[in-house]
Amino acid sequence: GKVHNPEWNRNEIPHSCGELCGKKRQCLDCPHLCNILCHPGPCPSCPAFVTKTCECGQTSHSVRCGQSTKIHCSNVCGNTLNCGKHSCTQVCHAGKCSPCQLTAQQVCYCGSNFREVLCGTEEEFSDGFGNFSCQNICGKKLNCGRHNCTQVCHPQPCQLCPRLPQVVYRCPCGQTPLSKLLELGCVERKICTDPIPSCGKTCGKPLSCGSYEFVHTCESLCHEGDCKPCSHTSNIYCRCGFKKKEVPCALLRNKAAITFMCDKRCNKKRSCGRHKCNEVCCVDTEHKCSLVCGRKLNCGLHRCEEPCHRGSCQTCWQTSFDELTCYCGESVIYPPVPCGTQPPECKKTCTRPHDCDHPVYHSCHSEEKCPPCTYLTQKWCMGKHELRSNIPCHLTDISCGLRCNQMLKCGMHKCKRICHKGECLIDEECKQPCIIPRLYCNHPCMAPCHPSSPCPTTSCCAKVDLQCECGRRKETMICSEASNTYQRIAAISIATKLTDLQLGDSVEISRLITKKEMKQARLQCDEECLALQRNRRLAEALEIDDNSDPFNVRSSGPKYSDLLKEDARKDLKFVSDIEKEMRMLVEAVNKGKHTKKSHCYPPMNRDHRRIIHELAQVYGIESVSYDNEPKRNVVITAVKGKSICPSNTLTSVLDKEMQSRPPPPIPHYKQTDKSSANSGLSKPLKEEPIIDYFDVQD
Repeated sequence: GKVHNPEWNRNEIPHSCGELCGKKRQCLDCPHLCNILCHPGPCPSCPAFVTKTCECGQTSHSVRCGQSTKIHCSNVCGNTLNCGKHSCTQVCHAGKCSPCQLTAQQVCYCGSNFREVLCGTEEEFSDGFGNFSCQNICGKKLNCGRHNCTQVCHPQPCQLCPRLPQVVYRCPCGQTPLSKLLELGCVERKICTDPIPSCGKTCGKPLSCGSYEFVHTCESLCHEGDCKPCSHTSNIYCRCGFKKKEVPCALLRNKAAITFMCDKRCNKKRSCGRHKCNEVCCVDTEHKCSLVCGRKLNCGLHRCEEPCHRGSCQTCWQTSFDELTCYCGESVIYPPVPCGTQPPECKKTCTRPHDCDHPVYHSCHSEEKCPPCTYLTQKWCMGKHELRSNIPCHLTDISCGLRCNQMLKCGMHKCKRICHKGECLIDEECKQPCIIPRLYCNHPCMAPCHPSSPCPTTSCCAKVDLQCECGRRKETMICSEASNTYQRIAAISIATKLTDLQLGDSVEISRLITKKEMKQARLQCDEECLALQRNRRLAEALEIDDNSDPFNVRSSGPKYSDLLKEDARKDLKFVSDIEKEMRMLVEAVNKGKHTKKSHCYPPMNRDHRRIIHELAQVYGIESVSYDNEPKRNVVITAVKGKSICPSNTLTSVLDKEMQSRPPPPIPHYKQTDKSSANSGLSKPLKEEPIIDYFDVQD
């Protein structure tokens, strides 16, 4: 390190200046500098010889300076030990001598107790007589020669007698100086045994009982010696400080005897963070958990045996010394194998036995069950309806999605369930409606299936379409109600045909009612039907074309019921919105490519749904209600060619009725023959009486 960038010389060491090194060696106690030429690396050990003494200092030897080993002789050390009394008996050694191992007997300060300790222990506390305090009362005679020392064992000397006249300047309670009492006539004390004069006041010294807020004091008169027990009570607390108890102060002199424990259980978590302390009147601060952890280790086979702790358990310490192989034995993990190690991964094809003969595509695995076979095959569905293709081999229960259609046990119905597994009805009976036609109306029975019993006698609930004779009135009724109506008509017809027969004669009813009468319309034509028939006959008599519409029948617009008009007056905006939506729907379906178009209304109450249904009939729109209350709604469907937009909407009709009176009714003309139609137009015609056959009682 003396020359920067030394010149190169082929006779010298590379990067060397050729001068003496002169650096201080690494050995700390070597005073010599390195005496070889400039060299790389650390300096070699010092080759000089020096004289060194042994560890005990009794002998000396000549050794190399760089030698780091300590020199030991075979003589006894002989150095003075820590006690200052004895010498070291060990052979020459390094470091300080061990403490003196001899025992010595020591006496306490008061001289009543002895102890044995190692020589030289606590010698600095000696007072020339004793070496330690025995924590007992000293008991030595004081300088007065009459009283004993009441202090705890202490070094010499003892204090002065506390009752000497030179020491006592006040009364026993300390409130009054003795000089003032002497002025009042008290006898002057000469020696320590003379009584100390009392001032006669209340003592007032603070007692050990009470609390910081309320300190109890002695209530006796000024006295010598200890104060009497307190007459009050004090509150003491349990160990944990949760509850307190009131006890007489006289018992507080021995506080350890009156400590108590409350019944409160500690709710704090233990050090593990899993369990609660649950100790009664707990005073612990750490709350260490003494239970065993017991959680499963990472191997999944063994449990943690350490005390319950926070965080994750340590890895399982158990190890196997057997080779761990895959199922086929191609891949091996050599011991030691930590517990919980999974078998090695193997790239070979699985060699386990399989349920099918299809080729295996999965690798060797350690799981007991092989993956499902995914080879595509052909399998029949569960109901044997069709042979399905491209079905994975592991799938067994395949449904084709068609109806089962297998004959049930009743022999009358077929299963309506989607292709399924097993029997159609195991513990159940067929509950499909009976399809046997009824005797009178030929409608199906519709009662729950009863294969072994005749059909019950119940009213038919099937709906039938009825119309009047002219075909204008159409109505859907329940079959049983329609049959009652037909029976009333048939009874009237029979009664009219039996008027000419004698009473008491038997008549066959089947001959009186013809097949045409049995198939006749079951609705009676009303006045409007009769008016239309008379107008039609009158038009034929006058040779008027039907398309001319002379009586303004077609242009009169749709007929709205009085109830619908009344509801529209109550909620005109709702009806206007419904009609606007229906007109837009009809126009869209008539102009578009589709034959049908639907619109779904939001859920609404029953009255609003009824308004929609009635307006849908006027517009020729199909309307159906779906869902249950309170979310029942209406869906309307317009059909091309069937749905129409009336010329007069309900709102416009109501506006016209409010602005003007309704138009006069169309005159009705009596039916006449074609020959006399022209001659009798101006004469008043007598109307025929109309018989309402539906009002006749059975």
